[in-house]
Amino acid sequence: MLTRVCLKALVIVLTALWGACALWYPSSFGSDARLAMLVAWLVFTLAVLYSLFWRASKKMLWAYFLVFAGILMGWLMLPPSNQRQWTDDLARMTTAEVRGNHVMLRNVRDFDWHSDTNYRAHWDVREYDLDQLAGVDMLLSYWDGPAIAHTLVSFGFRDGRQVVFSVEVRKEQGEAFSELGGFFKHFELSVVAADERDIVRVRTNVRGEDVYLYRIALSPEARRALFLAYAEAANQLVVQPRFYNTLSTNCTTLVYAMMKHIKPDLPLDYRLLVSGYLPSYVQEVGGLDGRYTLEQLRAMGRITDRARAAGDAVDFSAQIRRGIPELPE
Repeated sequence: MLTRVCLKALVIVLTALWGACALWYPSSFGSDARLAMLVAWLVFTLAVLYSLFWRASKKMLWAYFLVFAGILMGWLMLPPSNQRQWTDDLARMTTAEVRGNHVMLRNVRDFDWHSDTNYRAHWDVREYDLDQLAGVDMLLSYWDGPAIAHTLVSFGFRDGRQVVFSVEVRKEQGEAFSELGGFFKHFELSVVAADERDIVRVRTNVRGEDVYLYRIALSPEARRALFLAYAEAANQLVVQPRFYNTLSTNCTTLVYAMMKHIKPDLPLDYRLLVSGYLPSYVQEVGGLDGRYTLEQLRAMGRITDRARAAGDAVDFSAQIRRGIPELPE
């Protein structure tokens, strides 16, 4: 009898913890409302646990699971939104207008960063000719150990220009990133197109992150398809906002989903979740320069020091690529 009661109590505690996160993290309600709901939920849970051990009330158990079902249904129905008080660097959303081989990107970010709170905000309109698309690079930015990295994809053109696409957690003003919150609809998603002097330099020179660049072996058709996939994803998020998810909808899994349409036999792998180890996965599927070992590519591709030395130089993109061999034709 006691074992059965303990099992019920365990189920209640686990579901109560989930319910607490579901009430606290979503940004659809103000902090005061979320705090009030959280306190009410925890007090109610304690009353149910007391009833379970001391009064064995089935009515309280039924009431608990009905309330929990209501929280679950409400959480599942929470809609994402593009109408919040976003941080300046995510205030605008990139959009793409595709006309044959020509793509016009609006709201390309080109901030001049001095610190996380001191910057010159600037947004550009830029045009690209996909016939001039010459290469694709993957950049991984590490800030907390070898397993976790942010994935960026940079497209290079024959005139020397680079544009980076980054799948970003769209934070609100005063908001900090939370891995746990990323499971509970705390953040929306954004696809940002940016200049490398902005989105790479802010990570190496301002935030002190360690960044590695790998040239990716893709056919011209695959490069073009990936660029257009990013453009389409950015446009879709403008009209249909989407929640970020720490596990299933993040900076790496979305890139995988895009590449899966281009290369359907691309395998699933745990390294898509621990993105710091992504280079070994890309190497195994034939995406890196086969003339070098992964250790050599990693050593040549560490651009942190070169980026810090380049500062805001006009040829920033060329400077950070010095010493990284071009892929063979």
